[in-house]
Amino acid sequence: MRATSGRTVRDLRRENRTAVLRRLYFDGPTSRLALGPATGLSSGSVSNVVGELVAEGLVEEAGSVDSAGGRPRTLLRISPSSGCMIGVDVGETRVRVELFDLTLTELARTERALAVDSRAPHDRYEVGLIVGHIREGIAEVLRTAQMPAERLLGVGVGVPGIVTPGPEDGDTGRTGGADRSAAGSDDGAVVHGQTIGWDAVPLERMLRETVDLPASVPYRIDNGARTLGQAELWFGAGRGAHSAVFVLVGSGIGACVASDPMGPGRALEWGHLTVRVRGRRCRCGALGCLEAYAGAEALLERWQEAGGRPPAGADEETALAAMLAAAYPADGSGTTPDPTALGVLEETAEYFGAGFADLINLFQPERILVGGWAGLQLGNRFLDTVRGHARDYALRYPAARVTIGLGTLGPEAVTIGAAILPLADFFARGGRRLETAAEPAQEQQPAWATTVRDRGAH
Repeated sequence: MRATSGRTVRDLRRENRTAVLRRLYFDGPTSRLALGPATGLSSGSVSNVVGELVAEGLVEEAGSVDSAGGRPRTLLRISPSSGCMIGVDVGETRVRVELFDLTLTELARTERALAVDSRAPHDRYEVGLIVGHIREGIAEVLRTAQMPAERLLGVGVGVPGIVTPGPEDGDTGRTGGADRSAAGSDDGAVVHGQTIGWDAVPLERMLRETVDLPASVPYRIDNGARTLGQAELWFGAGRGAHSAVFVLVGSGIGACVASDPMGPGRALEWGHLTVRVRGRRCRCGALGCLEAYAGAEALLERWQEAGGRPPAGADEETALAAMLAAAYPADGSGTTPDPTALGVLEETAEYFGAGFADLINLFQPERILVGGWAGLQLGNRFLDTVRGHARDYALRYPAARVTIGLGTLGPEAVTIGAAILPLADFFARGGRRLETAAEPAQEQQPAWATTVRDRGAH
């Protein structure tokens, strides 16, 4: 059956379910009466959709509020226990795996540090090693939370580099990412991570072959800066912005530009913007990239080249903290700032300012928000200086209308954003799992819905 607009009745029902789920998710407990104006649906449509979602265990009652002269109104909310997601951050110093319930409350987490060997820096990113860390991490968080794998809505993975969908995916509407069902026969999402030595790595296929999960569990693999941006846009410092650029600073540098408060952003290889012609050689092989001056790995190298002494044997996070402590000693400590560390950091702030100016001139965003473990460490020390340089290098009009600040979700933002990827797809399907997304004529409840109701979820 087809509606007059060309969409099928099934499409309309899915869209109605999506509208209700999103409003409940972002607005919190809401009454049926308030859902009508918020979604644009008639009271009858709201009643039908809510009835379905409650029967399936996705929505539950959450108390009541008094109404003017009438009976108290029952409030509804998303049921936290009706599903869960795993978010994975393939970082440059560690692999972090977290399990979340449907409201993104953390249920379990684990981390695997990536050892650095200066003689073979790419060895820490050896694909088999990374896949093994992900496999072990997924098994550990499910075991810790005593969560059956069948409850998973999906696994999201944030990675450094460019991500392309498999040849059978076509246009997913998510540039730089891939959304696939288990039925695909190709390699799925492929990662091009030039700076970590990954050349067209079929990461999705490798995970499907290696990780012990049901074949129906979808994987969503995307650029780490993009997942960070998604998290900050939904729940962090980017919430409410109509246009924002999210900057991820770790060993390397990436960014994501977003112009839709609900949609995914677009990944930018901002770290490979040329800031100095014939400058330092970057990890990507080119000369003069921003990352070759301002990424944590390069920053520590520049400090050492200038005569600084990073702690022997320390990882990048510890070494950068030591550099910042040397340049900006605590008030009252009586310690004089290390002029070598301070000089390198002041130059780095100017490089960042010039890079931010390019983002301002190109995209004219409302906000630029900095995240990543190194970005948060550096930003807490010299973000005011960066703002000044950005204003100096940018055009006055857009520079006067942008706010530059730090993300609010901390180092876990990439993992949270990765978990949002399968969650967003789940909502876009109207709250149906992949195996039920086709919505058969005789509707069936997901197997897990009975379990939820039996436990008193609604």
